[in-house]
Amino acid sequence: MAQVQVRDVSLGYDNNLLVEHLDFSVNAGDYLCIVGENGTGKSTLMRTLLGLQKPLAGSIEFGDGLKSTEIGYLPQQTDVQRDFPASVREIVLSGCQGRMGLRPFYTKEEKALAETNMERMGISEFAKRCYRELSGGQQQRVLLARALCATRKILLLDEPVAGLDPKVTAELYKQIAELNEEGITIIMISHDIDAAVSYASHILHVADKVFFGTREEYKDSALGRRFLKGGEDE
Repeated sequence: MAQVQVRDVSLGYDNNLLVEHLDFSVNAGDYLCIVGENGTGKSTLMRTLLGLQKPLAGSIEFGDGLKSTEIGYLPQQTDVQRDFPASVREIVLSGCQGRMGLRPFYTKEEKALAETNMERMGISEFAKRCYRELSGGQQQRVLLARALCATRKILLLDEPVAGLDPKVTAELYKQIAELNEEGITIIMISHDIDAAVSYASHILHVADKVFFGTREEYKDSALGRRFLKGGEDE
């Protein structure tokens, strides 16, 4: 069974319909990029997948033994969040909170997991540093390490390279691709369609007409050809 199965879903808020009749599935190990213009419902879809809001219609089912507490999430950052006065280790450890229940402390295993994921993301040297002192790229790696503490199966990433310079963007895309190669499913919102077709296994393009398929199918589609030629700004 698919890890995520979206069936005839309509999304919106305050009676404002953004998109309807979404049908797609995500299997273990897939790398799905969600693309489309602003205001088409991409972030709303992400919040719905996380259970933060309900669809207006349709259903979302999780399989492969995936629990709601096993989804790693990297949201778009606000200026307030970038200035958060906590240490890198504290932020990474907070990714374990979903499995703690009412327990008020972290176990040795959770602390070890945080150390492993800091090393995995190349940020161990920053463990005692204040998060707000780091560069944008370093902060995103901290948040990736945090998300990895919440999951061994699936990561949801909302514009993870927004505001980063080209060199740091390329490095972060490479790290995300390596995580996918290790077997972690990736669902990522991106405005960078060229990067999407370079890295993703599947594309969901949310527009007046919705496309879902493999990246090769997307490149061969009328919608894909139109946007990959730079016909409109994504």
